[in-house]
Amino acid sequence: MPPMRPNPDRILQLARETLDIEAAALLQLKAKLDARFVQAVNLMLGVQGRVVVTGMGKSGHIGRKIAATLASTGTPAMFVHPGEASHGDLGMIQAIDVVLAISNSGESDELVAILPFLKRQGVPLIAMTGGLSSSLAQHADVLLDCSVDKEACPLNLAPTASTTAQLAMGDALAVALLDVRGFKPEDFARSHPGGSLGRRLLTHVSDVMRKGDAVPQVGPDEAFTSLMREMTSKGLGATSVTDADGHVLGVFTDGDLRRLIEKGTDLRHLKARDVMHPNPRTLRVEALAVEAAEMMEQFRITSVLVVDANGRLCGAVNTNDLLRAKVI
Repeated sequence: MPPMRPNPDRILQLARETLDIEAAALLQLKAKLDARFVQAVNLMLGVQGRVVVTGMGKSGHIGRKIAATLASTGTPAMFVHPGEASHGDLGMIQAIDVVLAISNSGESDELVAILPFLKRQGVPLIAMTGGLSSSLAQHADVLLDCSVDKEACPLNLAPTASTTAQLAMGDALAVALLDVRGFKPEDFARSHPGGSLGRRLLTHVSDVMRKGDAVPQVGPDEAFTSLMREMTSKGLGATSVTDADGHVLGVFTDGDLRRLIEKGTDLRHLKARDVMHPNPRTLRVEALAVEAAEMMEQFRITSVLVVDANGRLCGAVNTNDLLRAKVI
């Protein structure tokens, strides 16, 4: 039989009903949170080994995501497939671990089969299930109620609302744990060095700045013509003015040049000290590159000089340098 012609109204109706059912399931889940959730967080917080997440089928897919979320937010975690566990992977679970087992029914054969082993090993078991009288629930040290009134599936068969509840409960655990641990953005970035957040929080000014001869630099008594040659040759759109020891005294930019010309200033006999902007904004060499981006945006400038703890010139960075490093 050929498929029925899609009815747009029916499609939208089912989509909205699905979201309504899953939203209601999450609100019910919120109302069920109690001291058992705190117990689960404390067990996971005090684990000497890892949080081992396990589950079959759709619950297993959710479990993999929960394990990944825990691991990326400061809680050592891994996923073990319960079917593979019975064929050797149980050796991956140690007494110093905590197991987070996920099953809507609580009666998944592969999962139930490994519960006696976990008990013999003395491994604490947190159960995330809708089967509150199930085998999994009875073996659990801590039971997290993830039961739902019905699935979003019109046949009430395909795991939908139940897996949404599991996923949300896993996120709630991860968020509670990262807060207790004092987990910071920098910690998150360290486990995500390839992402945009990692680049923003792990890239320092020293990683992207121009150094050595690439940094425009003149003395305070150099002629204006020398200053212009230095600024033009280095292509930064600015030059630093430093004393004999390299301390930054000032800066001169393309914008400063434009303003002098607009005023009709005779530049031929001026020296660097006469045209520089004294006490310019600088960044310490250990600063994050994102701080340079924020400073440029806040003060509407295109480059920043970089100095050491004593105010000596170390380098310079501009927006193009930050763009190339994908910081902005």
